[in-house]
Amino acid sequence: MDSEVTLLAQSAGATLVTLMATDAWHRVRDGITQLWRRTQPERAETVTAELEATREDVLAAAAAGDQESLDELRLQWQGSVRRLLVARPAAVDELRALLDRLDPGGAAARQISQHATASGQARVYQAGRDQHIAER
Repeated sequence: MDSEVTLLAQSAGATLVTLMATDAWHRVRDGITQLWRRTQPERAETVTAELEATREDVLAAAAAGDQESLDELRLQWQGSVRRLLVARPAAVDELRALLDRLDPGGAAARQISQHATASGQARVYQAGRDQHIAER
C-alpha cells in the first residue's frame, strides 16, 4: 500500500496546487477541508489556513513564472497528504473520489515539466511517454 499512498499523494499535491490558481479553488478548499474534518478534525482549521496561504503563494509564483516555487508547493502538499493517508488509511478511497470530482480527466496531475542541459557532444533525449531511438 505504501507505493499506492505515495502515488496518490503525488497526484493530490499536483492537482491541489494546479487547481488553486483556477476557478475550482473554492471546491478544492472545501473538499480538502472536509476530508481533514472527517479524518483528523483537530487539524482541519490549520489545514484550511495552510490552503489559503498556499493559494496566495501559488498565485504569486504563477504570476512571476516561478516554476521552482510551484514545484516546492506541490511537494509540500504531497507530504501533507501522504502523512494523512499513512495515519488514516481509510481516507485513500475518499481522497481518490475527491480528486476525481475536482479534476475528472486528471489533467492537473499529468502536468509534466522537463529540463535538460547538454554540452560538448552530449545528447539529451526526453519524452513524456514512449520514446524509441535508433542511432547508427
